[in-house]
Amino acid sequence: MPVNPLLAATASPPVPEAQAWRAAYDGAFGPFIDLSQAVPGRPPHADMLKKLAEAAASAEAARYGAITGDRSLRETYAQHVSGLYGGPVMPEEIAVTAGCNQAFFVVMLALAQAGEAVLLPTPWYFNHQMTLAMLGIEARPLPCDQEAGFVPDPEAAEALVDERLRAIVLVTPNNPTGAVYPPDVIARFAELCRRRNLWLVIDETYRDFLPPEAGRPHDLLAGETWRDNVIQLYSFSKAYGIPGHRLGALIAGTPVIAEITKVLDCLQICAPRTGQAALAWAIPALAGWRAANAEDINRRLAAFRAALADLPEWGVTSIGAYFAYLRHPFPGRKGRSVAERLAAERGVLALPGGYFGESADAHVRVAFANVEAEEIARLPERLADFRL
Repeated sequence: MPVNPLLAATASPPVPEAQAWRAAYDGAFGPFIDLSQAVPGRPPHADMLKKLAEAAASAEAARYGAITGDRSLRETYAQHVSGLYGGPVMPEEIAVTAGCNQAFFVVMLALAQAGEAVLLPTPWYFNHQMTLAMLGIEARPLPCDQEAGFVPDPEAAEALVDERLRAIVLVTPNNPTGAVYPPDVIARFAELCRRRNLWLVIDETYRDFLPPEAGRPHDLLAGETWRDNVIQLYSFSKAYGIPGHRLGALIAGTPVIAEITKVLDCLQICAPRTGQAALAWAIPALAGWRAANAEDINRRLAAFRAALADLPEWGVTSIGAYFAYLRHPFPGRKGRSVAERLAAERGVLALPGGYFGESADAHVRVAFANVEAEEIARLPERLADFRL
């Protein structure tokens, strides 16, 4: 029997395909180096594990909770983001979700209907495009110039606005490119969206890994009008090392939260409560641990830059937070072919640019945050004489 044609036409998740390439590697260059997936490189803090165990053993965590998340977590997170962004965010303006992917899904369902469009900077995060495809919403590409470090241009975005466009999505620090959007660029996008009556959806899953000198990511939530057309997305997975507990959050004005609550009631009833209980403690208690992890990630970033410095043919087009976007040295060859051969012959797994909607497929994405600096240092010997 047929299935929903929108779903049937949506591409399958690409990471399992790429993971299968490692089976061909014979170990000739040493242990396999997996740079394919953005997973935390360290386990949760030991005290976090204790809190998770305590919560899992409680009768309360086994019961249904509030649709938009436990009050204790929303209050704690509201206080945290109010300090981070310099503007008051209320618990009623937060919804806790089963991961940031779910936050994106419910937001898109709330903002647009089939036949309408959402603007995604390209290269894009493939799950964002997949979500829009299965909902029948056009994922309209906003090409980002690699010469500008893959930072999107508000003027180029405005040229793509028409009567079907409902929202513009920004992802910063970006997955896949690692690009960090400057606050003034984000502000210009917010002004564009206000002027053209569009929603601005900003995904900041990797904000915790910005270096301290980067300062406040943006000033959107410090203003008075953000509730009219700004929605912010976040994941707890990376900063707290708990991707398996599936917890994310979104911030929006209360009228939008009311509509999103309808969607969440049909999808999840409530987000996983064991992790919610632990996070309500962890957000203030583990601030120092999170900062140390961010410092470690930035050391790995520096190690990656150093490792690639002597390999100019593998151009680091952009880098930040968890990711680097590398221009491979084989013009005219598809990134998929490059990545598959690299995995099979040199034991290094990266994802091809084509997975992220890059038509030229001239890049591969590496996620360096989940590998140690010692592994990163081995990359030059594996890449130096690699040929197709």
